[in-house]
Amino acid sequence: MSSDDTRRKILDAVDDGFDAQLATTREFVAIPSTRGAEGPCQDMIGDLVRRRGYEVDDWHIGVDDLKDLRGFGPIEHDFSKARTVVGTYRPASNLGRSLILQGHCDVVPAGPLEMWETPPFSPALKDGRMYGRGACDMKSGTIGALYALDAIKAAGLQPTGRIHFQSVIEEESTGLGALSTLQRGYRADCCFIPEPTSGQMVRSQVGVIWFRLKVRGHPVHVFEAGAGSNAITAAYHLIHALEKLEAEWNERARTDRHFGAVTHPINFNPGIIKGGDWASSVPAWCDVYCRIAILPGSVADC
Repeated sequence: MSSDDTRRKILDAVDDGFDAQLATTREFVAIPSTRGAEGPCQDMIGDLVRRRGYEVDDWHIGVDDLKDLRGFGPIEHDFSKARTVVGTYRPASNLGRSLILQGHCDVVPAGPLEMWETPPFSPALKDGRMYGRGACDMKSGTIGALYALDAIKAAGLQPTGRIHFQSVIEEESTGLGALSTLQRGYRADCCFIPEPTSGQMVRSQVGVIWFRLKVRGHPVHVFEAGAGSNAITAAYHLIHALEKLEAEWNERARTDRHFGAVTHPINFNPGIIKGGDWASSVPAWCDVYCRIAILPGSVADC
């Protein structure tokens, strides 16, 4: 059979299974898997790979097992319910190169519900697109990878290399879910992550620093506001300074071999702000939770 014939058989199998793939994707997106609530999604993935006859490894993530590993990102979070699920296909004769297919099931908060045209966890189809929290990032990619393996089998082909299908959590925060698979011993010749990043292959990625600004002021009654120090307005000065740092780092990125042609690859975001206790008191405190990107291999010299 020629390579063109093989390709056509696989594409036909993808088309034949697309309705089932779409239904599975909708079911997956409908599960609200925000941080700490990913368990039902991992249950679903475990069931899906088990039905396909894959070996299933389903374990709780132990932060103590990861804290000394390269790439560990400490974060304030309860990991008591955190799990990773891996389904492994092992060929009868392991002759080909091995592969990891990895997707994450955690999603960011839905935000104000009144800003959604349809409920975030009731996926809706419109003009050939699925709308729902996590549909793009990245539950459709995860299910797409699973059904790609189905299509290969339906086309009458059998991979001759070991394949690990991995569903991880904490991609939106630290990457500890992916790190847990390395701690568990999973390795392969190649890893493919089906994130739908503009529909293009990506071979390099920026790093991320999460941090918190803790600003303290001097509280007085608003009647004598000039005698105090406003922590919230002081925080704005720090935010503006970090925006200047963002501009400097983007200028530096112009000479980076991977990101020189990318417009504004370094982004700074003050994502959460909390401060003050009373509208008539000059605020004594303000905390700003931020995120900034860094270029691969660079040292954050902020």
